[in-house]
Amino acid sequence: MLSLFPIANEPQQLLPFDGLAIYYGSVFSSIEIQDFKKQLLEEIAWENDQIRMFGKEIITKRKVAWYGAQPFLYRYSNSTKTALPFNGTLNLIRQSIESISGESYNSCLLNLYHNGEESMGWYSDNEKELKKNGAIASVSFGAARKFCFKHRKTQEKKEILLENGSLLVMKGSIQENWLHQLPPSKKIKENRINLTFRTIVS
Repeated sequence: MLSLFPIANEPQQLLPFDGLAIYYGSVFSSIEIQDFKKQLLEEIAWENDQIRMFGKEIITKRKVAWYGAQPFLYRYSNSTKTALPFNGTLNLIRQSIESISGESYNSCLLNLYHNGEESMGWYSDNEKELKKNGAIASVSFGAARKFCFKHRKTQEKKEILLENGSLLVMKGSIQENWLHQLPPSKKIKENRINLTFRTIVS
């Protein structure tokens, strides 16, 4: 059964079993949110993503960027990216969420969704470069978007509304047991920037 979690000030564990998805709600002030979003739009080297699906090259409408503490290689959807060096804005955001979550991160995959029609289907962050059972911190700036989880075996679903300036931390065995999705919405006209801080292992 699909359930929508209310937004609260205290961190919430969203999943009933087989992994952790901890939602902190908005963790930045309104001024920080406004400044960070502006800086990310202007400073990040955004580009359309090119992925291979069913033997075809597809160029996505959403834009992406890959940054890190080192020039890490990251492979997903039959695409390989080399991390650009963290800039000052990304480091400020990273330090904030490391303090809040108690985790450390050395890289960040960014997605720019221009409106609600740009979305992501069911997937999991289980690439071999990532630290096994490591934390992935998802930070959102812009339009509030619904985010869904689906258990691989039971098909049980959970969902949360990711608000402007919010932090969601996924860790433990979640990537092995749950898929996640950003569904489309024609009603949403505002853009959204999503940063997923993660740990690449050598």
